[in-house]
Amino acid sequence: MRYQGALGSYGSVQVTTGVATASNVELIMMLFDGLIETLSVVRGHIEHKAIMPKTQAINKASKIVLGLQSALDLEKGGDLARNLFDLYTYVVRKLVEVNANNDVALLEDLRSMILEIRQAWQDVPALLPATQPGLTRHN
Repeated sequence: MRYQGALGSYGSVQVTTGVATASNVELIMMLFDGLIETLSVVRGHIEHKAIMPKTQAINKASKIVLGLQSALDLEKGGDLARNLFDLYTYVVRKLVEVNANNDVALLEDLRSMILEIRQAWQDVPALLPATQPGLTRHN
């Protein structure tokens, strides 16, 4: 399965229920959920001036984003996969800025962007035929 690398990155986010039977889109959704949760944790650490835990949470968020990025099939995915690859690269770069500057506004911008991307992924099953192997439609 192409998403095993991404799933490995997600392992530290502590969501294991249902992973063995989840579709590819569901696995991606789990990664996004873990990323969104981790960005909230980062914000809390910034607000409490907890430098070491903040850095650890940012590293965790970066690993999740890199997992999402590594799951892309750039050959088959065409422009969409390349655009997502570039977007994920941007997110990792901005996480470094958030870490260096304790920039809550930038963190919230990233979180909003990630929420939008997550919503787009959530809509993917509805766009696919009901018989698409490996993907489950949720109505």
